[in-house]
Amino acid sequence: MKILVGYDGTNVAKEALNIAKQHALAFGAKVDVITSMEKGTEAQREKIEQAERGLEWAKSLFTDSDIDCSTHLLIRGIPPGEDLVQFAEEQNADEIVIGVKRRSKVGKLLMGSTAQYVILKAGCPVMSVK
Repeated sequence: MKILVGYDGTNVAKEALNIAKQHALAFGAKVDVITSMEKGTEAQREKIEQAERGLEWAKSLFTDSDIDCSTHLLIRGIPPGEDLVQFAEEQNADEIVIGVKRRSKVGKLLMGSTAQYVILKAGCPVMSVK
């Protein structure tokens, strides 16, 4: 079994890591922790380095429990929701775990929702965490 976790450093993303860890222990699964950035220009170097540090921290949560874990920083020029769904298909993920942030209806309309996109478009089960 392969579990994909969308991670962006927020508290709900950290909770998603905890849920993925529980599922990995229960099912003997491999975990892929993904951070997706739409752009990776020189001006965003600090954000990229911060994302890399976050992924290393996330990986340590799994390796401390002897769970096979890989991390991936995706900078492919597409929105994070599309990126996660596409990566899940490429990797044949069996489950996606993603954090859901509270947003107003207007906020979702104007900004979109990564979690909403993943929930609606993923070809595998999605566990959403608040």
